[in-house]
Amino acid sequence: MMSVSWWVSVTLFAITMTGTPGPNNVMLTASGAMYGFRRTLPHIMGILLGGLTLFTLIALGLGALFQRYPLIQQGLQIVGALYLLYLAWRIASAPPPQFDATGDARPLTLWQAATFQFVNPKVWVMGLTLMASFLPAQGTLWANALGLAVFMEIVALPCISLWAGFGMVIARFLKTARAWRIFNVTMGLMTAACVVFIVK
Repeated sequence: MMSVSWWVSVTLFAITMTGTPGPNNVMLTASGAMYGFRRTLPHIMGILLGGLTLFTLIALGLGALFQRYPLIQQGLQIVGALYLLYLAWRIASAPPPQFDATGDARPLTLWQAATFQFVNPKVWVMGLTLMASFLPAQGTLWANALGLAVFMEIVALPCISLWAGFGMVIARFLKTARAWRIFNVTMGLMTAACVVFIVK
């Protein structure tokens, strides 16, 4: 049975890590503005699913594998940087929703968002710190890891959802095609800027 201070510490850690700016939250803001909250839900669920899977795998030895074979980590960093730049271009070049006659633009799917977590450096730092600092020593490893990861994602759900909601609020002030283009380019540049944290 974990102490109250342990639960408080994990909760504060989860809020701090998932509620602050990063690639996921920047993209959720853009998606909330462009597509609304309902169409952004698969993106949100994908982030949670990907994080849950990654955190559990880190505790079961994936983090140690990266330490032993740094080339794997470097390869993922390159893939992550390229994919993030692609997503940044998609956001920056997306047409305003009310002026999009083709209907081709769409938010990230659940599986796209889940896969992205494996190349998202902030999620890796989050998972490594979470498991190193808060994984209980007593009990079954896989059960403790899964339970801790599930709790992390429960706390994360309202935190990341707020960013999609923030995007919806911003969308109310974007009344013209020019305003939408400025917003999309800004969000695209912010997403691209996250590459700095991958390649540094």
